[in-house]
Amino acid sequence: MITPVWKPRVKICCIASVEEAWLAIKYGAAAVGLVSEMPSGPGPISEDLIAKIARALPPSVSSFLLTSKIEPSEIIAQHRRCGTSVIQLVDRLKIGDYRELREAMPGIGLLQVVHVTGEAAVDEAVAVAPHVNGILLDSGKPNLRVKELGGTGRTHDWSISKRIREKVKVPVFLAGGLNPDNVVEGLRHVQPFGVDVCSGVRTEDKLDERKLSAFFEAVSSYSQTIRI
Repeated sequence: MITPVWKPRVKICCIASVEEAWLAIKYGAAAVGLVSEMPSGPGPISEDLIAKIARALPPSVSSFLLTSKIEPSEIIAQHRRCGTSVIQLVDRLKIGDYRELREAMPGIGLLQVVHVTGEAAVDEAVAVAPHVNGILLDSGKPNLRVKELGGTGRTHDWSISKRIREKVKVPVFLAGGLNPDNVVEGLRHVQPFGVDVCSGVRTEDKLDERKLSAFFEAVSSYSQTIRI
């Protein structure tokens, strides 16, 4: 018998207001991404607004603080100001820093972004996976002089993402250039725990309800099955 067992979680990123958050939730978002100061890319909002949006969410919806900070003390202080339920680390940390974050923020999820720029991303993801609650695979270029740490609108090599998903034992989110037209292909290829989208559901820096609806329709059309 073939039984549907799983539907991917959807995280809508670059949320810029309480109204946008609730629009995403209306269509089925399990999480929203709130972007703090970044070296480049779309979506940064003030920490006061991040805190306001996080407080307005229902308990069933996770709030992700996207931070480019790499010093544990700065990340901890920022989280205390913003009050989100998850920290999304968009840049690389030292392995020993994760313990400091966990001790200072019990109960707060840690999601590490791994930018899939080549084969080295596999080793990077495998090394960091035991120290975090999940990994998000994105298409930034963290080695540039002005770092690209997300929101590029580009896809990456999904065959590498699939290998990462197969090797790590934590949930994996697929991000980078997803939109209503390609999200099903990405889901079929990588089979991630969830997907993350920013520019693919926005028009002129605003959350586009038509694109949002189409994205969720596409995700809903996809289901993973197993034989039992």
